[in-house]
Amino acid sequence: MGINVDPEKCIGCSLCVRACAVDAIQIVEKKAIIDLEKCTLCAACVEACRKYGAITITQEQTGHTGDIAQYANVAVFIEQRSGAIAGVSYEMLGEGRKLADQLGEKLLAVFPGYSMHMQAEEIVKYGADKVFYLDCGNCTVFQDDTYAALVADFVLREKPAILLAGATAIGRSFIPKVAARVYGGLTADCTKLEIDTQRRLLLGTRPAFGGNLMATIICPHHRPQIATVRHKVMKPATRDEHRTGEVIVRNVAAGAVRERTRIIDIVKEVESTVNITEADIVVSGGRGMMKPENFSVLRELAEVLGGAVGASRAAVDAGWIPYSHQVGQTGKTVCPKLYIACGISGSVQHMAGMQSSDFIIAVNKDPDASIFQIANLGVVGDVMEVVPALIRSFREEFKR
Repeated sequence: MGINVDPEKCIGCSLCVRACAVDAIQIVEKKAIIDLEKCTLCAACVEACRKYGAITITQEQTGHTGDIAQYANVAVFIEQRSGAIAGVSYEMLGEGRKLADQLGEKLLAVFPGYSMHMQAEEIVKYGADKVFYLDCGNCTVFQDDTYAALVADFVLREKPAILLAGATAIGRSFIPKVAARVYGGLTADCTKLEIDTQRRLLLGTRPAFGGNLMATIICPHHRPQIATVRHKVMKPATRDEHRTGEVIVRNVAAGAVRERTRIIDIVKEVESTVNITEADIVVSGGRGMMKPENFSVLRELAEVLGGAVGASRAAVDAGWIPYSHQVGQTGKTVCPKLYIACGISGSVQHMAGMQSSDFIIAVNKDPDASIFQIANLGVVGDVMEVVPALIRSFREEFKR
């Protein structure tokens, strides 16, 4: 891959100099000169020089991507666990349908599974025009190499311009491998997706620098444009009984893909409360809980309300509760109907993962805690006094 300046087109306007973030360009005798040792091939100068077209980036053709004009349509990866389609997949279908409509293209779904033909038919009702169901005995449980090979093969065959997947443990694990195999551009952990209709580019917005700013990333030179999207930040697709579409079944022989790892056993975390990403009510604790034993009152409150237990990063880092409960920038994004924050000060990173909740109640003894700025209801007090009182009140109310 290389970058070139056409001296016939370059007028020495310095637009590229101002666009370069690594100070790799200077104007010499009214012509742009690029220091190749400094250049990172970010293409910012190419964009700045679009009017004159003096700067171009060339790459060796590998046969993996070909002409990007051959790529069309929006594809969605359908995630399943233990024979059930994951909730994030319906969010991807909803967002994918919106992007496909803006581009005037079709929505495709790639669905690796085993003995899930009925679920494949159901995906059509949620917005897909074509469902590519890959029936494989090795897909009963998730395996990186199998999923990466199957989805990469789908991309090379169908050539979607955009590929979406949930930024779950599964999506984060194998989608980067797909991007590497097909030479696509990947924007990970997106919280917002848009389309530049003029250039037909996917605009993937994601938090950067610890959540202190939002970066919008484009992929103008590679296809497909791949994005993994946070769970619970997009609206799920609604089921339309009258929708029709095509389901294409491809049978993949078990063992067709060589796995470099072997699953010996799967140990599921045993919890008396529900998963935080699926819960309508989440009760979370932070550093203000003081010690791990105090999380027992949060579990009790969550059980009374039929909700889930969450936590801030501080509580997880302290070893008070497993990482699977962490809410925030580096944890999980939740969007429950009710979020109760107990002893959580409200860092930017934590609020990024729960601020879209329908109703937020904050309990904190510090009246100046940041969490109160986004809370619908704030209680200033000791969580070890307030939470047990809430438990008693709810139990009495439920007995009536």
